[in-house]
Amino acid sequence: MINRYIRAIAGTFIVVSVVLAVYVNLNWLWFTVFVGVNLFQSAFTQWCLMEKILFRLGVKKERDSCTV
Repeated sequence: MINRYIRAIAGTFIVVSVVLAVYVNLNWLWFTVFVGVNLFQSAFTQWCLMEKILFRLGVKKERDSCTV
């Protein structure tokens, strides 16, 4: 479940920052870059700040599909 939240939050951040870049200021694209870099590094390091934040907020991690 936590992976769904992370994907939804990252997607929302990207869309909102692009809209803000178009209508407010191009510097909002730096936020898009920040989100993208964090997604990229988490693929290799298996560490994600948003996962830590969501875990502290009470979102449970998924169980393995083979676990009863």
